[in-house]
Amino acid sequence: MKITIVGTGYVGLVTGACLAEIGNDVFCVDVDPRKIEILNHGGVPIHEPGLPEILNRTRAAGRIQFSTDVKVSVEHGDIQFIAVGTPPDEDGSADLQYVLAAARNIGKYSNGFKVIVDKSTVPVGTALHVRRAIQEELQARGLGDSAEHRFSVVSNPEFLKEGAAVDDFMRPDRIVIGIDDEDGNRAREKMRRLYGPFNRNHERTLYMDVSSAEFTKYAANAMLATRISFMNDLSNLAETVGADIEAVRRGIGSDPRIGYNFLYAGCGYGGSCFPKDVQALVQTARENGHRLRILEAVEDVNHDQKEVLVNKVVKRMGEDLCRRTFAMWGLAFKPQTDDMREASSRRIAAALLARGATVRAYDPVAMHEAERVFALDLANSPEDMKRLHLVGTQHEALKGSDALIIVTEWKEFKSPDFGYLKSALKTPVIFDGRNLYEPESMAELGIDYYAIGRPHVEHDHHAHRVV
Repeated sequence: MKITIVGTGYVGLVTGACLAEIGNDVFCVDVDPRKIEILNHGGVPIHEPGLPEILNRTRAAGRIQFSTDVKVSVEHGDIQFIAVGTPPDEDGSADLQYVLAAARNIGKYSNGFKVIVDKSTVPVGTALHVRRAIQEELQARGLGDSAEHRFSVVSNPEFLKEGAAVDDFMRPDRIVIGIDDEDGNRAREKMRRLYGPFNRNHERTLYMDVSSAEFTKYAANAMLATRISFMNDLSNLAETVGADIEAVRRGIGSDPRIGYNFLYAGCGYGGSCFPKDVQALVQTARENGHRLRILEAVEDVNHDQKEVLVNKVVKRMGEDLCRRTFAMWGLAFKPQTDDMREASSRRIAAALLARGATVRAYDPVAMHEAERVFALDLANSPEDMKRLHLVGTQHEALKGSDALIIVTEWKEFKSPDFGYLKSALKTPVIFDGRNLYEPESMAELGIDYYAIGRPHVEHDHHAHRVV
């Protein structure tokens, strides 16, 4: 099948590559010539495991191409995926300008029946706006009543985890498709053919109306964000009452009605989805005269949780950090990605720098993106920027630092050389935002260890003392 993907960001590029991998003829278009140049020269503008290999195979087979030519892209695909960004507006609502611009281009250059697929995460009602934008362009061309240029707008939200997106796409647990317009039968048949290879073992496609499909994506991310904030909120109480949040997690996660996924306490969620999708759903509720009180609390908890490690540092080392240097392991919002959007590291580093500290930071894959992001974050604080050092290895970050702060749970941080760590740090102190280690083990090693929602165990020659 001939497929057009509008947008070569995270969702668009993974979608296009995976659809080309199973044999489709895919045309990816983007208004950013830099991205297209990278892709046309064999590069990949994002970090996602498995994606470079698929792109190399599909490029070599001639099943995927990249261009900035909007007209050719519209003419190419019978199915047009809109996979552009929907960043939060000032009030938290999703900004649909890029979605609607893509829709207008489809109407402007449409050369036959098209299925327009909203792949971007969009609020309920977006399909109606997309339909209207396309119809207006067709009418401007005098084709408003043309049977040949009819179209159907479909909602097909993505459920891709960064760091595992290729596997999620190729082995989906569900495929949600919303169709309810008058040309829905034609659209349904095309979508059935497109996703047929993913349904051979058993049917994974859930058909529903468009509004429900749009809502489903937001509801899914809101639920996962709620689980994270729930555990983070409990973790702070656990510390106060002397409980261990890791033991609590195991205790409640063993209940099959609850499960273990997204129950890890930490220093707050980030990324491209949870923060903006929770905000957008809260704003949609407000616009419709309703309050999503649970999700408002989810946002508040997550905002405060990003300061928890800083508060622990201040309590241990004082408010004035002018003569302190901190090693920071992990900058991306999660492992297996270079995504720095809403990453906890940004808030933590900014807070430490504002108190006069020096930060030596390392991430296995996000260094280039971190350099770009911190330059923007600290553009108005040149003195703070001078005290931020992005270094080449985790060991280099430790050298001469007063303490280690762990922000992202990369595998290479899970079993470090603790002997080297102690010798490299001025004082053997770890502030762990991801609970990678056991407090008792750290005490035995003589490391002053502060985790999230876990007891602080002081080393004693005769016994460990929990404080």
